[in-house]
Amino acid sequence: MSNTWKLGLGFSLITVVMWGLLPLALKVLLEAMDPLTISWYRFSFSAAIALLWYGYKRAPELKNLLTPPHLKFGLASVFALTGNYVLYIWGLDEITPGAAQILIQLAPLMLLIGSVFIFKEQFSILQWLGVVALSSGLLLFFHQRLSSVVFTSDSYLTGIALVIGAAILWSIYGLAQKQLLVEHHAQDILLLICLAGTLLLLPLSEPQQIVNLNGVELALLTFCGMNTIIAYGSFGLAMSYWESSRVSAVIAITPLLTLLFTVVVNRWISTTVPTEPLDWLSYLGALLVVSGAAVVALRKLSEDR
Repeated sequence: MSNTWKLGLGFSLITVVMWGLLPLALKVLLEAMDPLTISWYRFSFSAAIALLWYGYKRAPELKNLLTPPHLKFGLASVFALTGNYVLYIWGLDEITPGAAQILIQLAPLMLLIGSVFIFKEQFSILQWLGVVALSSGLLLFFHQRLSSVVFTSDSYLTGIALVIGAAILWSIYGLAQKQLLVEHHAQDILLLICLAGTLLLLPLSEPQQIVNLNGVELALLTFCGMNTIIAYGSFGLAMSYWESSRVSAVIAITPLLTLLFTVVVNRWISTTVPTEPLDWLSYLGALLVVSGAAVVALRKLSEDR
């Protein structure tokens, strides 16, 4: 196996930690800002960092991304990831961070299914068992909601639908980026998405809301903005060094970190992040979701040896 797998694993783990912390920061920010404005700041912070870091010399590459035959994949990446941001944070506003992260695990599943049809990757019987495990895990994780009137509330159901929609858009983004990475650098794709997302969301946002934030909220907003370029930059690099199935398998552990971070935050920091009602069946469901997503993503080890 080439040593590039070490770089792929390292960048995948950075992505996992950043995505694991993100919903907690967003949930707190939603008490002070609206979802579209938060998303605009996330894109604009990342665009500013990328421009200062390397963007000033990438104009030819950006132009190439917006010309045939790359144009359709570039536009797909832009609109899919921008839509993912908006739908995810709208959904997060209605449900708990843990629930959102469990549901978003449908994204790597959809990415791998898409890879089977588009990139002709093999899908084994073991991987289909992973799909069954993931589906069963979702039911177990939400089993208390399923037997409770809380689950049937319009706001909670809306939140679930929005996060599932975000997962679909993320898988489209992942497939489009994988195609672009054949000829383009991950940094160029990320810069294009951040710039386009900033422009698309500006008319819908209220940037002046930042003046009403306290010190903690400003720090969280900064973290969310940096999270974008660090997490997606790492994700893009991981996809460059490692096959998409391996990256998706590592990313599958993200919801477990979110559940852990939620416990830590509620115990040691003077804020309360809403949590999903959990018992041993719920924890078993979370493990099944993570295990199922990982099994679905993994391909035969012999293919990498």
